[in-house]
Amino acid sequence: MASHEAHETHEAYYVPAQSKWPIVGSIGLLTSVFGGGTMMVSSGESGYLILIAGLLILTWMMFGWFGDVIKESHQGLYSAQMDRSFRMGMGWFIFSEVMFFAAFFGALFYVRTFAGPWLAGEGDKGVTGMLWPNFEYVWPLMTNPDPGLYPGPQETISPWQLPLINTIILITSSVTVTFAHHALRAGKRGALKAWLGLTVALAVVFLGLQIAEYFHAYNDLGLTLDSGIYGATFFMLTGFHGAHVLMGTIILSVMLLRVYKGHFTPEQHFGFEAASWYWHFVDVVWVGLFIFVYIF
Repeated sequence: MASHEAHETHEAYYVPAQSKWPIVGSIGLLTSVFGGGTMMVSSGESGYLILIAGLLILTWMMFGWFGDVIKESHQGLYSAQMDRSFRMGMGWFIFSEVMFFAAFFGALFYVRTFAGPWLAGEGDKGVTGMLWPNFEYVWPLMTNPDPGLYPGPQETISPWQLPLINTIILITSSVTVTFAHHALRAGKRGALKAWLGLTVALAVVFLGLQIAEYFHAYNDLGLTLDSGIYGATFFMLTGFHGAHVLMGTIILSVMLLRVYKGHFTPEQHFGFEAASWYWHFVDVVWVGLFIFVYIF
């Protein structure tokens, strides 16, 4: 993330020099997708190795590209127009993430509202009930239409234990990052370091509890990716959210390191602001998960 602090302001729109990072990022994405696809069709280790190589290339690209942006910002090369471009870019990125999670929430609602009842013989398309005449639909789906092929989970995860704790943690972290932002705008560097450090710590605790919940689900509850549509939607939604929390934690950690290096000013700190936008988005998604995946 870039900070946009500048010793002097360029009035003209800044056009950067040619960069290798777009092609490096494209190679990294292609390698990662190829590795992931290989994992799905092959039982060997080659897919994992290719995926790891692709992710390493993407990591190199991110650090290198963002590093160049930070250097350009410190050199005073960015104008107000460039700042607006960064804000629009971050806004569209978050919008794309909204659509990403909307697709998975849509799949969950479709299964619960339409596909599940149809398989049980309900509605205009209930003729499909002849496939499994003894199947009764209820959500969470503990007994699948073909339990011999896809045995359902023994239990579901109670929302009032680890999920509730994680909800409190993420909501609290959204408050702490807001306090850190206010401290930055007020020029209170000590408070900024404390609140941002607490935000990162809360994020790490959330990830640790999420891992503990997954171990409990797999080892004690029989809730896995192979336990039918309930397990599939549960792990797709919570798993992708966990990946976004991990990415947000890395971003906030980089912001904390930059704060300790003296970056950002009360007037110029869009890098920090963009990181806080992303973190608030992650928190809002979790609230939706807690309500529609764990409670209802």
